[in-house]
Amino acid sequence: MNEIATYEALLFVAGEEGMSLKDLAQLTKSTPEHVRFCLDQLSERYMKDENSGLKLIETAETYRLVTKKEMSGVIELYAQSPLTKKLSKASVETLAVIAYKQPITRMEIEDIRGVQLSSSLQKLKLRNLIHEVGRVEAPGRPVLYGTTDYFLDYFGLNDLTELPELEVEEKMENQRLFEEELEF
Repeated sequence: MNEIATYEALLFVAGEEGMSLKDLAQLTKSTPEHVRFCLDQLSERYMKDENSGLKLIETAETYRLVTKKEMSGVIELYAQSPLTKKLSKASVETLAVIAYKQPITRMEIEDIRGVQLSSSLQKLKLRNLIHEVGRVEAPGRPVLYGTTDYFLDYFGLNDLTELPELEVEEKMENQRLFEEELEF
C-alpha cells in the first residue's frame, strides 16, 4: 500500500483531533522526517487537486484533514439542511455521553460507547450542541468537549443539574450481581 495513502487514512480516522508527527511515525514505524516528507507530498496533492474538497493543515504540531475554504458554503447548507435536523442514534448517544461526563475527550467517548466516532462530533459541533472547552495536558493535547448553552435551550434545561438521573449504573450493577450468581 502507498505510504501517503496510509497517512491519509490515519488522519481521516483521527478526525478533528488530528495526529502528531511523532505519533504517525510511531504507528508506521518510520522516522518523523520521512513522515513529514510524505505529508508534504499529500498536502501538495490536495492543493493542486481542484477535484478535492480537502486540505492538510498543521497546527500546534498536529496534522489534520480539513475542508477547503471554498467548501464552506456547501458545508453550511449541509449543517442547516433538513437532512441534518434529526440527530442519528449515534449522535444522540455521543451527545448523552458528553452531557453526563463533560469535560470529556474523544477517546473517552469512544471507550464508553465502544465504537469509533465518525462524524458525530462534527455534526454536534455544527449544530452548536457541543464545543471545545479546553485541552488535556497530555501527549497530543486531546480536546475536551462539553455542551453549549444552546444545548440547554434545545432540551429546555436551565442547567445540567436538570438532566434526568441515569439508571444505567443501577442496571449494570444488577446485571453484575446476576452474572455473579450464575457463576456459583
